[in-house]
Amino acid sequence: MRAFANLLDTLSTTPGRNDKLTLIENYFRSTADPHRGWALAALTDGLPLRLPLRRILLDLMSARVDPVLYQLSRDYVGDTAETVALLWPDGEASTPPTLADAVEAMMGASRAELPGTISSLLDRMNARERWAFLKLIGGAPRVGVSARLARLALASALDKDVTEIEELWHGLKPPYMELFQWADGNAARPDVAGAITFRPMMLAVPLAENEIADLPVNEFVAEWKWDGIRVQISSDRDRCRVFSRTGEDMTSAFPDVASAFAGRTVAVDGELLVVRDGVVAPFSDLQKRLNRKSVSTQLMRRYPAFVRLYDLLSRDDQDLRVHPFVERRAELEAWHASTRPFETDISELLQFEKLEDLVRLRAAARGAEIEGLMLKRKDSPYLAGRPKGHWFKWKRDALTLDCVMMYAQRGSGKRSSFYSDYTFGVWRSTEAGRELVSIGKAYSGFTDHELRELDRFVRNHTVEQYGPVRAVSPELVLEVAFDALQASKRHKSGLAMRFPRIHRIRWDKPAKDADTLDAANALL
Repeated sequence: MRAFANLLDTLSTTPGRNDKLTLIENYFRSTADPHRGWALAALTDGLPLRLPLRRILLDLMSARVDPVLYQLSRDYVGDTAETVALLWPDGEASTPPTLADAVEAMMGASRAELPGTISSLLDRMNARERWAFLKLIGGAPRVGVSARLARLALASALDKDVTEIEELWHGLKPPYMELFQWADGNAARPDVAGAITFRPMMLAVPLAENEIADLPVNEFVAEWKWDGIRVQISSDRDRCRVFSRTGEDMTSAFPDVASAFAGRTVAVDGELLVVRDGVVAPFSDLQKRLNRKSVSTQLMRRYPAFVRLYDLLSRDDQDLRVHPFVERRAELEAWHASTRPFETDISELLQFEKLEDLVRLRAAARGAEIEGLMLKRKDSPYLAGRPKGHWFKWKRDALTLDCVMMYAQRGSGKRSSFYSDYTFGVWRSTEAGRELVSIGKAYSGFTDHELRELDRFVRNHTVEQYGPVRAVSPELVLEVAFDALQASKRHKSGLAMRFPRIHRIRWDKPAKDADTLDAANALL
């Protein structure tokens, strides 16, 4: 447990991607089984635990700390695991449990035994180990490591190709003993032939304005870039699984998609959307279906899932990824024409002859509520990752509004000491004058230096506090960039931004000159 706690703690304060990779690689090389397998599970898909951890911890802390003090501490620290780890009384010095001991104790406990099991384990740990343990069982370490990054580190540590590991991944379970035994040369390659597995997806490289002129457009095809969720659907005669682009299993949230492809031995790449009467709904409708362990019939009816197909990766156990894109596209069209899965179609290939035609198509994207263009080389095989020169995404320009900061809240993790989450608004005219109405919230787009300046502004201009939230005097203008606007009941303005981020801090601009709700509605 101590080595795992040191790993998580160091990762949480290490900003560089390559430095994080090195830390994880070294851990996998120096740690014995099954501990490294449980650590790998924590950094990727999470442990197979489902427990009401927040409620359990609140009950445990109520017996040890004044509830008001605990809540105030939690609001200040901004992280439950860190708060509990620091407030939990230190017990007598003892040997902490191993990582495997802690996991096995949790997995072996009944629901009624969970509070006592957690309490006894915490009693044997120091503050750092308690924090790591709670992150472990909470399912979200939040140390700046994606599942993909953890698998890359694993591949490097084991001297294996990451593509090979990702293709085995969904056929294996924690603590991945057969994976490590194979990598160590002590066993054959794990047999996952009977499992539905994920094929690492091919991603596009962003295309900059100054690069498009050098692109040999006659060697590419163009498609619309839709504003949904990229998915891979893999099925055989009996089962079907829906994966996100990073390999996360989303089948439980989209059983209707899985049933549409059931009975077909195929793997396809596409865009998950909500479509009603042939019209693509706003992304906010799709969000109603995401991250759910189960979904009701009513929810599926209100937000009907639809898959716009891009590519065919395999068919009848034949791997098509080495074939050129135009051949895979022809295979996809033939397969779709013969099977017609419910609520699917094929992404349209756009007609163009020269660069100017592509420029006009991209300019028309916003009016059609489309993100931009995808450009794919005709002879491109389907390659894992983001290979250069094959696929490009040419997104439409971002929209911007000058908004006024209204509220601020502390961040989490390494930002828990800073006010880094900002709610902002625009001016609305009323009979009594003008008032600010909220339109969005953002916590990205600024540098560390700008974060310190913004934090100082919040502390010096707070006019009221609501628990962890501070209301600030309406003085600071933030130029906010976003991809789209949509109607929403979440904010008083009646609008919500898609992917808002702070584009510029307008220290120079008076708040009275910020944008109005009328201007926002004009953009809508």
